[in-house]
Amino acid sequence: MALATWMQPADGQKIEEMSVPVDGHKMHCLTTGRGPALALFHGLLGTADAWRPCLPRLAEESSVYAVDTLCIGKSERVPGLDASLIAQADRMSRFLAKAGIRRADIVGTSHGGSMAMMLAARHPEQVRSLILHAPANPFSFVGDPLVHFYRTPLGRWFARQVPNLPEKLQELALGRMYGNSKLVRREALERYMSSLRMPGTTEHVMNIIDGWFDDMRELGTALEKLHDLPVLLVWGTHDRAVSLESGHKLERMLHHAELVVIPGMGHLPHDEAPLAFADAINGFLRHLDRSEAERGPRLVRSNGQS
Repeated sequence: MALATWMQPADGQKIEEMSVPVDGHKMHCLTTGRGPALALFHGLLGTADAWRPCLPRLAEESSVYAVDTLCIGKSERVPGLDASLIAQADRMSRFLAKAGIRRADIVGTSHGGSMAMMLAARHPEQVRSLILHAPANPFSFVGDPLVHFYRTPLGRWFARQVPNLPEKLQELALGRMYGNSKLVRREALERYMSSLRMPGTTEHVMNIIDGWFDDMRELGTALEKLHDLPVLLVWGTHDRAVSLESGHKLERMLHHAELVVIPGMGHLPHDEAPLAFADAINGFLRHLDRSEAERGPRLVRSNGQS
């Protein structure tokens, strides 16, 4: 694992940026804190940087790893990369291995939540528990019209225009993901747009959209393997992207799941209510046996080979 740079936030906690070689390509990661490993998987348009408001609180009790998937954020763009949910989950498994993380609690939001579930189903030895915020799942249909639209030629054309739209229009679109659109901050908007402006990002996202319904069918089958895993489900009452009703169904399906509903919150808790979100995660983790975990980040310097 190659050290890139150190940053010192106002609260005094250091955040390290690292590059981890996976399949010959560089995956970017933010890490901070000390304790059992906690890996954070971003949503469809999110990045590792989206977790920054939560990192100081999460770092109080865990070694936190916020990962950019390949073709997103500061990770390498790979033309023709397999964007299926299974392929992405398997790459995350290899990321954990390359980073020296034998077992972790996994936090996934939206599409990152579906990736986390698939990882747990396919590589259960690497996953201690799941914390899923409004994970994309086979039981939520509210986003299906948008998926169908973006699979059309017009939708693909529009997706390529989004990074260059006037800021006010971008702000309106992002505001729809919030429970209260007045909470949208310019720095949060820029985090999403800066990733989308990088060549190759939109194409990768569109490839995920193209396989969306196949991925959801695969995930529906994989859920049967998660019955014995501790799971925290977190939803906002004002989530317009993934239905709260589907969260109740997941809670019934997964034998060791609990659902926490945050009033007024939308689809971006790490921006809307980062402290409440982080406290819900830490509270859940305190009730788990994490004693076998290593007490700190294992910073393995890479020799450049994957």
